[in-house]
Order: sequence, then C-alpha cells, then structure tokens
Amino acid sequence: MTKLPLARLVLLALRQLWRDTRAGELHVLFAALVIAVAASTAIGYFSGRLNGAMQLRATEFLGADLVLRGSAPTVPAQIDAGLAAGLDHARTVEFSSVIATDETLQLSSVKAADAAYPLRGELRSAAEPFGPETAGGGPAPGEAWAEARLFTVLGLSIGDHIEVGRKPLRLTRVLTYEPDRVGDFYSLTPRVLMNLDDLPDTGVIQPGSRVRYRDLWRGSSSALQAYRSQVEPSLEAHQRLETAEDGNRQIGNALGRAERYLNLASLAAILLAGVAVALSANRFANRRLDASALLRCLGLTRRDVMVLYMLQLGVLGLCASLVGAGLGWLTQLGLFGVLDGLIAQTIPSGSLWPALAGIATGLVALAGFALPPLAALGRVPPLRVLRRDLLPVPPSSWVIYGAALLALALIMWRLSLDLKITLALLAGGLVAVVLLGGALMLALKGLRRLLAGAPLPWRLGLGQLLRHPLAAAGQSLAFGLILLAMALVALLRGELLDTWQDQLPDNAPNHFVLNVLPADVEAFGARVSALSDFAAPLYPVVPGRLTAINGEPVRELVSKDTRGDRATRRDLSLTWAAELPDGNRVVAGHWWDEDAESTAPGVSVESELAESLNLQLGDRLTFSVGGLERDARVTNLREVDWDSFQPNFYMIFEPGTLQDIPATYMTSFHAPAGSEQALVDLARTFPSITLLQVEALLAQLRGIIAQVSLAVECVLLFVLAAGLAVLFAGLQATLDERIRQGALLRALGARRDLLVRARRTEFGLLGASSGLLAAIGCEAVSALLYRFAFELEWHPHPWLLLLPLLGALLVGGAGVIGTRRALNATPLGVLRES
Repeated sequence: MTKLPLARLVLLALRQLWRDTRAGELHVLFAALVIAVAASTAIGYFSGRLNGAMQLRATEFLGADLVLRGSAPTVPAQIDAGLAAGLDHARTVEFSSVIATDETLQLSSVKAADAAYPLRGELRSAAEPFGPETAGGGPAPGEAWAEARLFTVLGLSIGDHIEVGRKPLRLTRVLTYEPDRVGDFYSLTPRVLMNLDDLPDTGVIQPGSRVRYRDLWRGSSSALQAYRSQVEPSLEAHQRLETAEDGNRQIGNALGRAERYLNLASLAAILLAGVAVALSANRFANRRLDASALLRCLGLTRRDVMVLYMLQLGVLGLCASLVGAGLGWLTQLGLFGVLDGLIAQTIPSGSLWPALAGIATGLVALAGFALPPLAALGRVPPLRVLRRDLLPVPPSSWVIYGAALLALALIMWRLSLDLKITLALLAGGLVAVVLLGGALMLALKGLRRLLAGAPLPWRLGLGQLLRHPLAAAGQSLAFGLILLAMALVALLRGELLDTWQDQLPDNAPNHFVLNVLPADVEAFGARVSALSDFAAPLYPVVPGRLTAINGEPVRELVSKDTRGDRATRRDLSLTWAAELPDGNRVVAGHWWDEDAESTAPGVSVESELAESLNLQLGDRLTFSVGGLERDARVTNLREVDWDSFQPNFYMIFEPGTLQDIPATYMTSFHAPAGSEQALVDLARTFPSITLLQVEALLAQLRGIIAQVSLAVECVLLFVLAAGLAVLFAGLQATLDERIRQGALLRALGARRDLLVRARRTEFGLLGASSGLLAAIGCEAVSALLYRFAFELEWHPHPWLLLLPLLGALLVGGAGVIGTRRALNATPLGVLRES
C-alpha cells in the first residue's frame, strides 16, 4: 500500500464532507457543536463583561482603581512609577482635627483632597443643610465642605468660616456623599472636606501625628498590574495596596454566586451537547464502515483512513465552532440590549478571549466525545467488502472513557467550576443511572406478560422496546438525563434566585446609624421604631485592638496580608450581647454559659478570622481598649452572614465585660420611600449621630439579581436546545434499523396509521419512563447540591411529578417527527439501498 499525499487526503475529505452535508448526514452533529460553542461563548462574554461592569462600579466605592495608603507620605519613587506607567493620580490626606468657630469647638474627621479627586465616582453636595444634592465639583482653595451634622452641632450657616489648625476656611457647600466613604461605617466624627493646597497652612500635620495618606490611581488593567508588581516589593510596613476586590463583601458574594450558577448551567448545556456529539459521531462512524473497507481495498493505509475522517470531523468542528462563537456573541449582545435599562454603568467591551475559549471548548468536546468511535474506522478489515458481518476491533474502554473524562476535565478547567459542585452533580447522576437503570430493566422484562392481551399498536410499540431491552433502557436513561438536566437547571434557577431575594428583601436595612450616645438610646430607639418597619437592635461599640494571643504578641503570630494581619493592624469594633445576633450561627463551642467558671470573661470570634489567626476554643486573647488591657477567653466561634446589611462584628464579648468603658451605639434600619423629611428631623433631633445611606449598595445588589435572572433564562434556552440535540441524535442512532423494520411491516400489509400509533406508543412510554427517572434523579442530585455546594435547606419538589407527562409529550412528539423517514420509506427503496 502506498501513502496518499496529505493534499490529496485533504481534497478527498472536503469533497466527501460536502457530499454528506448536502445529504443531511451531519446536521445533528453540526447543531450539537454549535450549541456547545454558543453556550460557552455567550456565558463567557456575559459573565466577563458583566463582571467588568460590576468591578467598574465597585471601584467607585474605592474612589479609584487602585489605592496606595499608609500612615506616612508616599515616597517620590512610588509616585514616579505610577506616572511613568501612564496612570491618572489623585491624593488625599485624612486626619482628625478640632474645628473651631468663634464660640465652640468640635472634633472632626478632615480630608484634604486635590482637584483630581475622586478618580471614580463623584462627590455630591447641597447648597444648604438637608437640601437637594447635586453631583460633581469640589472645594476650591480657601473653601471647605462639611457634613450637615457639623452645621447643626456648631450652629453654622453657608458662608461662615471655620478654622482647621491655623487656616480659616469658608463653608461653601454641604457635603452629602463621598464615593470612597461607603463601607467606612466606623468614622464617628463629622467630615470636613478641604483642598489639599491649603493643608500646609493649617500646621496640623506634625511629626507623630496620626494621619492616613492615600494615593489614588486609575488606568488600564495592564498598567495597573505593572505598577502593582513594581511597587509591591518596596512597600513599607505601614503601607498597603487596595483594589476593588478588597472592597465590598456583599457585591463580591453576589457576583460569585451568579458566576458559579451560570457556569454550572453552561456545563449542563455543554455536556448534553457532548452526548449529542458522541451519538452523532457513533452513527457517522457506523455508516462509514463499508466505505472504510472499500478505501482499504483501494490501497489506503489504516493511518490514511483515520486521517481522512479526522480531517472531515476537524473541518466540520471548526466550521460549527465559528458559527457557534458568532451566535454566542450575538446572544450576549441581545442580552445586554435587553438589560440596557437595568445596568446604569458603562459595559466594558469584550475581548476575543471568550470566543476563542468557546471555539476551544467545541473542539475539545468533539475530540473527547467523537474520536473514540472514529478510531474504529481505522481498524475496519478490507474483507468487510465481501462479508458485512465483519466488524472492526473496538478501541479499549480505557481509551473511550479516558477521552471523555479528559474532555470533561478540560471543560471544567475552562469554566473554573467548583470541584465540589461538579462532583455532586456527577455523583448524583451516576447513582441515578445505576439504580434507576437497573429498576428500568426489571420493569421492561415484567412488561412481557402484558403483551398478550394488548392492542396491536401497543404490541408493536412495546415489542420494539422489549426486542432490545438494554438499548431501550439506555435510551430511557439518555432521555431521562436530558429531562433531569433541564429540570435541575430550572429548579436551581428558581430556588437560588428566591434564596438571593430572601437574603435581600424589600425591607433590607438601607441606613446605618453610628455614634448614638448612651443617654439617647431609649429615645432614639423609639423614634426609629416609629419611622421604620424593620430595625436591628442597638449594639454598643467600643474600639479596641487585639494585641496578644495566649500571652504572645499577635504581630509575631499572623502571616502578612491575611485577614488576621489586616484585623490586627487596626482597631476593631468590639461589642457585647446576651443573645446571639440574627444572621450569626455558632459552629464551635457554646453561647454564654452562665454556670461555667473561668478566670477570664468569654469572647465569641468570627470563624474565618479565627481560622486566619489559628485560634482555638479556650485561647486567651488580650485587647487594648481605651488604654487598658483586657483579657478574654475564646468561648465559641461564629459564622456570620455578611450579606444581611445588619451590624456584624468580629468580636462579641460576654455581657459585663466592657460596660465600664465609654461606648456609643450603632444600628441599622430600613427607611421606606418618602422618608426624607423624617430622616432630616431624626438627624436634627440627635445631632451626634452619623447617618449613613447604603441604598447604592442595595440597588446594585438588586440589579445583579435582576441581571442574573435574565441571563439564566438565556442559559435555559441553550440547555433546552442541547437536550433536543441529544434527543434527535439518539433517534438518528436507531433510524436505519427503524427504516428497515418499517419497510418490512409495510411489505407485510401494515398501514401507515398503524405504524404511527405504534411509534406514539413506543416513544410515549419511553418518554414517561424517562420523566419518572428524571424526577427521582433530580431530587437526588438537588439534595446533594443543596447540602454540599449551595448550603441551602433541601425540601421535596412536588412539581417534578409533572415530568413523566412532559417526557411523554416531548419524547413522543420528537420521536414521531424524528423517525418520519421510517414511516415514509418504501420496501422497494429499502431493498435497493441494501
């Protein structure tokens, strides 16, 4: 045998592929690949661009893309490095100072900012206290903006002068919003914003002063990363880099859940499309056994035959992948068009990476699921030309399953899918296949006794299933997996979105209140109860710093840049409570035990912080509180729901521990729409309080949920399309045999309507059994996912009992449509083809 040149092989492969495509041989395989690539590409673009938009929004709460902060001025080399990288720069300096008027004094938090501040977001101010606010601008040299409560406390008006150190400044606006102050809930003194050019004249910054310097940077991702890589090695002990990822926990959690669910749904669509590819490729290979034998007789080597068909599938896969990438790109454009009214911020343009990754996903799925049946074509013996009963030696089972598992692993890596979710999904599916498949085999064998008295269409339909019970059980399982995947994605969509909505109800707290004086607690609580339909309890707050663990300095025990390191570099807000707060759950130890005897009072520690600090029950912690040393023993560890928008604490002390130390109180509450005047009256009645609005965060989280909901609807369409592709691929796999059987029955005198009724019976029963299997399997898989992946409480889903009826209608209708060629084939035509 002579080796055929590669150019000739390519030409022959393209010619045969064109012929098969015109004949409709590869439509299902092509459609399955298009669906897999389109789903992967659309989800990649949607997740990437939506995440970029949310990250851009998150940078507004930082005031920049990157912040370098420290307790001393930034060295010139660090500034020059950022400017050389082409980044935009702004500077702020924050410190506490006594604001003086002719009659009184008030300790305030002063921020001096240059004209470029902020780089992300906008300042908002009003022309008079509690008046309507406008966005933009900033104080000019010689001017200052102050919060409304400073006007109230000092009896000031617009145009009055205040003194910051030695510098008199004229009040020109009322400061109502700073973008980078969101989340800084523990700034207890009124804010004054001044121009950075006036700072030297104040004389307040002296050696040893407690000052926070912040250098804000804005630019492209690559420039920011380059600057970060250059500066990080030179950071001093007091310096730290901050990005949006270090910011709001609630937004990060919502985005993480959204992306995890979308990737899970995308995996379901891709796996279903992969099954359709495997079924279609198997039929592709079986229908080319005779052609492969003939090519071997004409002199082609085994390698040439393999290369020929690999070229055909490769070209087909590349074309389908390109079409799927284009369809996925158009789909995400349509999604963002629909979301235009929901997403207020600018959506970053997508790169080519999601499209390239989607194309790679399609080719990996084709290689993993189609190459094993294709490998048999190279083993076809030339003698099959004379003896059609000769079959090629099948490839090793390890090759088949290994290729599929490798493809699955690569797709999971591409989606960055949580291993725990995937294992729960695969384990549940495997258990359902083994148990329900065995039960289905027994049920099919038990149906034989019912055939004797059944009508002829039933006997023909059931006879088709009982003639090959293993194949029938396999089809039922395949169709059941289709319904299971679609039902599971729909179930999780509803359950997860409902759970997210429950975590963010309409009456979620949208205002935090700080610095409530002990003498005002009772009166303030009564006012808030009258104003709000939901208010958290008033918690005492005492600033304190963790200094030692079991007598050893804490700085020697923590790793750099960990949560424990960050928590020990600053004062924590300490509180005490007799009852476990809502949204907290004890995971180790017990809540306060009044009968326990201990040399030190108890303290409850947030579990993630405890893990970072390597804390154990019984450890002795030392705190510096109000200049005094206080010891406490770790009594229990708590999980905290940081998404609740209620006051949450890393450390909660046992009652009676800190009562002798001066404290203020804080709470959160929900103010209904139209409460603006009531809030103004509240601030005037209690001038010491700090009233912080978090409505911007709530609106952003609700926007994410709405956006994810629509994205999920789109993914469900891909899952449905992939399921239908599997369904028709399974029908095509048995189409040749059905054509021969239909022709034989027609030759024996069967009418067409009898064959139609037999098909309806066969596929209706097949669909009903598939729906039953899907309902049971969906409950099993959802229980595993709820328990191990999403940490939700599982409960039965009665609506899944509709799946047998849905399966009978879907599989029955698709079966009749998909096998209509078997009903129309004439005996003479089938005889001639044979």
